[in-house]
Amino acid sequence: MNQYFFKSVFVLIAVLAIYSCSSSKKAQSDVPEEDSPIQTQIIVPDTFVLPDVPTEITNPDARAAYLVMHYWDRFDFADEKLILRPEITEQAFVDYINILSYVSLDKAKKSLNYTLKKAEINHTMYQHFGTLFDKYFYDANSPFRNEEFYIPVLQELVKSDFISETDKSNYQFQLDMVMKNRVGQTANDFSYTLASGESQKLHSIKTEYLILMFSNPGCSTCTSVINALTKSPALNQAFSMNSSSRTMITALTVYPDADINEWVTHLPQMPANWIHSYDKGMVITQKKLYDIKAIPTLYLLDKDKKVILKDTSIEAIEAFFIRPN
Repeated sequence: MNQYFFKSVFVLIAVLAIYSCSSSKKAQSDVPEEDSPIQTQIIVPDTFVLPDVPTEITNPDARAAYLVMHYWDRFDFADEKLILRPEITEQAFVDYINILSYVSLDKAKKSLNYTLKKAEINHTMYQHFGTLFDKYFYDANSPFRNEEFYIPVLQELVKSDFISETDKSNYQFQLDMVMKNRVGQTANDFSYTLASGESQKLHSIKTEYLILMFSNPGCSTCTSVINALTKSPALNQAFSMNSSSRTMITALTVYPDADINEWVTHLPQMPANWIHSYDKGMVITQKKLYDIKAIPTLYLLDKDKKVILKDTSIEAIEAFFIRPN
């Protein structure tokens, strides 16, 4: 997946050049010359061909909107052989989902639904695009992970006649999970248990902001994330504002697995000014209260326990605390 991500960075620059150019040479390559002896022949290029954006559309936002709606105009969804050409199909897909961030969410959703509709011409291609959306919008390691983009896709996939019942079941599970704890929603409450054996509720924590981290003592990435958060100037500044009368920020780690002895052994290595807990009885997992696709998983909640950032990154949390007032 990384190879397509890195290529996409360069391709996106070229694609965005369409905003100021009438069309790309690449997009014109499949149009026969006027003096061609066979005017009716359709030339299928050995590459992905971008659409021509009409020259009369000069506004950058309008050009972006046109591009996302016409991106697949010259792609042959009926040709299953293109599935075996990831350097064409998957690379084009990565470039496409990268461009979606340049339009409004409503326009992105409309484009995503239209893309699936075009793919219906071939059931195998439709299924392939379903796996690509899964890989890039939902996989925990994808740099393009975006549940808000994935929701309209899942809503179509779960009712499609082109998807097997097994895959439908998987997509339905994903849809159920992405609809939980969305940004702006109140995060699901749960009981967490301290090393002392005392249990408390997430919603009972009095703090302006809460960093919620699902972690595992045997996870090296968790250690790296915790070290980065404890060394963050922005977060340290926020922690320094905590007082007896007002708590600006709290960090809560939750161990969601079963080996409590391992968790207890690891506690001395954890930050002393954080709250460390475990999920007694693994209720969070059993009730599927949170979509923990990978460890660690980070959330940022406000004082009312509404989700500010879901399944987020260190960088996003830092950026929130250094944002201008």
